[in-house]
Amino acid sequence: TELRPMCWNQPLVDLLYWRDIKKSGAVFGASLFLLLSLTVFSIVSVVAYIALALLSVTISFRIYKGVLQAIQKSDDGHPFRSYLDSEVAVSEDLVQKYSSIALNHVNCTLKELRRLFLVEDLVDSLKFAVLMWVFTYIGALFNGLTLLILALISLFSIPVIYERHQTKIDHYLGLVNKNVKNISDL
Repeated sequence: TELRPMCWNQPLVDLLYWRDIKKSGAVFGASLFLLLSLTVFSIVSVVAYIALALLSVTISFRIYKGVLQAIQKSDDGHPFRSYLDSEVAVSEDLVQKYSSIALNHVNCTLKELRRLFLVEDLVDSLKFAVLMWVFTYIGALFNGLTLLILALISLFSIPVIYERHQTKIDHYLGLVNKNVKNISDL
């Protein structure tokens, strides 16, 4: 069985479990490249460099096709005509769908934070306080971008590692859980 939250959709799970290696590799590589670029350059520079690279490719291809048409004396037209003629718009239904999903997540998070900060359950609030205290040390060691890079690498590697070695991992997690339970019972 797969260890995954119920709210995850199947295409995301397939991406993280590397079901289509080309697609997962492209998403992982592009994301990692973007995050590593952001460690060196500002976001404005990264966006500008990506736009320049894309423009270089499209302009070169347009000139190449124009020269080919001139040499072959053909009348193929603009190489990107089908894309230029296609409709580019974000539908209102799509915006409504994703904004309502985002709104549900924001409201759920706000309710949980209210519950934790106003100490509805003392144990949960203390656990949250310990987590925030640990985050102060993590924040002192790493900046946010480094944590994003580590999270991305973990997101694309841990599910595959778990899937391949599930029985061994479950065995050792069971042993750790048993030892923690024995220690807490003392």
